[in-house]
Formats: sequence, structure tokens, C-alpha cells
Amino acid sequence: MTKGMILAAGQGTRVRPLTRDLPKPMVPILGKPVMEYLIEHLARHGITEIMVNVAWHHHKIEEYFGDGRRWGVQIGYSYEGIRDHGDILPRPMGSAGGMRRIQDFSGFFDETTLVLCGDALIDLDITAAVAEHKAKGAIASVVALDVPLADVQNYGIVVAAPDGRIQSFQEKPAPAEAKSTLASTGIYIFEPAALDLVPSGKVYDIGSQLFPQLVSRDLPFYAQNRPFNWIDIGRVSDYWSVLQRVLRGEVDQMNMPGRQVKPGIWVGLNTSIPWDKVKIEGPVYIGSSVRIEPGATITGPAWIGHGSHIRTGAKVVRSILFEYTRIAADMRFSEMIVSPEYCVDRHGDTLYRGDDTAQLRWGDARA
Repeated sequence: MTKGMILAAGQGTRVRPLTRDLPKPMVPILGKPVMEYLIEHLARHGITEIMVNVAWHHHKIEEYFGDGRRWGVQIGYSYEGIRDHGDILPRPMGSAGGMRRIQDFSGFFDETTLVLCGDALIDLDITAAVAEHKAKGAIASVVALDVPLADVQNYGIVVAAPDGRIQSFQEKPAPAEAKSTLASTGIYIFEPAALDLVPSGKVYDIGSQLFPQLVSRDLPFYAQNRPFNWIDIGRVSDYWSVLQRVLRGEVDQMNMPGRQVKPGIWVGLNTSIPWDKVKIEGPVYIGSSVRIEPGATITGPAWIGHGSHIRTGAKVVRSILFEYTRIAADMRFSEMIVSPEYCVDRHGDTLYRGDDTAQLRWGDARA
């Protein structure tokens, strides 16, 4: 039986302000946390014992997922933090250090283990990946994907022999210096012996520290290059792009919630929409208890979170509204992510509510 490990202790600094109050694995896609899609995918492939390392905003992950029974799995949590002058502060141990901490505590990783980052959507054939790992007698495997040469500077690059055996790594190389276009996807398969190489009680990283050890010791360490969808939400601009793809129906197993009332338009319960006095072009999801006033326009792909309020004359174009967001009358929000407290354009530039220099007006629909 294969076990699962989801890495969820990071701070998600590159996705701020989305992660100001949320851990990155809880960032929503179609109203569901990213990590929920991962757990459903693990369950589909028979991986039902899953450990999650947590630190920042850990209660939000634990309260939502609980013991995992809703998904037919068992979930355990390993909190990483320190006591400082009487306060408990999050202090992540690094991806490998966090796993070693679990191993030292209980020996949980006593079988082949699949490791996933908690902030990417995937449709990898996990069963086939684990079978290839075992067939090669690997102590560790990295699932990699070919990326365009121009993009190698955004990834850890894997250099492998024709049989997949890993020879070296390059961390975010310039295109002219890249020895490969195989990018690590942050999906790993480990045998228990791999964790024996991680020092106890230390912050230790999989990519930059454990992997070079495996190479230098000439252990059976392989890259797998297999086609699958890997949607990484590394930056705010990625998040906007991902949601546009999902809303257009380009990502498998991600279906619109609600009821389709017109082609490309889905709604939740208890909405107040004067259909003959508004202009709505799909694909658009309008969540429960949303109020749209006459004269408003929504142009998809767009997601309108529950409890939101779009005033008369307002235009929402290819944008995402988090729950309880009110858009003021006659305002135009185009290609933005909007919450009651802040709005971010597709490039990651942020405005906060109350900023007197902002041309845009929006707020909290609950008040």
C-alpha cells in the first residue's frame, strides 16, 4: 500500500494577499480548497493514509479537513513550530525535515510514499507512477514535465540519463545555461530508506539538500517524464490564469457547482437577479445569496462568490469575487481578484479597501 504526504507548512508569500488570512492549500478553486482536489485524487488511486505537515494558519486546514472521513481517507497532521517567550510560533522544518520529524515520531513512512505540494492541481496517473518507481527499484523518484526553454528559469530543472536516472539538478537556470527542460513538479515518490538520509531535528529541503545527497551517493534515483496536467499556483498571476482555464472548462474533473440556468451560466441557491435588466455572458458562476442590481454587467469567465452584491451600472469582467464582496455602483473591475478587503489585478498589483488614492470602490457586502 502506498501512503501519502501533503506539504502544507509554507507561508505562501508569493501569493499574498490571498494568503494573508489563509494557508496556501486553502486558496479556493470553484469554491473548494486546492488541497481538497488533491485528497480526492489520492483517494481515487487508493491512497487513504495521508499525513499533512502544517504551520501557518494550521487551524484552517485542520478544521476543514478534520480526520478525512468525508473523503474516505484518514488524515493526520504534524504541526511545526517553536515556543518563544511563552508564545507558540510557526516554524516550518523544510519539506524533508518535516517528513523526518514525522518518521522520528512514529515511523509512519514504512512503505512507498507519494509526496505532493499542497498548492498545485494535478491529474497524474498516480498508480502508473508508483508502478514505474517500483519497477526501476528506485529509492526516490521525481515526477517531471517538459517546459518551454524560456520558462526554465522558473523551476528546478532535472538533468537525467536516457533511462531516467538523475545526474544533476539546476535551480532556476537561465535558458542559455539550462542542461535540460525537465522541470520538477514537486511530486515525489520515496522509499523509507530515502528519509534515513535526512538529519533529525533540522530544517532540511527535499530539492536543494536531499536530492543532491542521493546523486552524490549514486543511489537509484530517477525522473519520470509522463504527460499530465500540472497547474501550479505559485503566484497571484498563476491563480488568476488557473481560474480562467477552469471556468472555461479546460481542466478535467473540475465541474461548475450550482444549477445551469442558461448556457454557460450557473447559479447557487437564493439569488436575486433581474435577468431581463442585467447583461451576463458566460462562463459565469453566481454563488448563493448573491444580489445583482439592474444595469449591472458580468462578462465571463467569472466567479461571483456567495453573499456578494453587484450594484447598478457596475461591470465585472473576467474577474473573481470572493464571498461577501460588494462592487460599488458604476465601477468597472476587469481581470481582477476581489475580496471585501483588497483587490489584486492579474499581474499581482494590490489595492486595499480604504486607500484614498484608489479609483475603484468596493467593500464588504455583509454591512
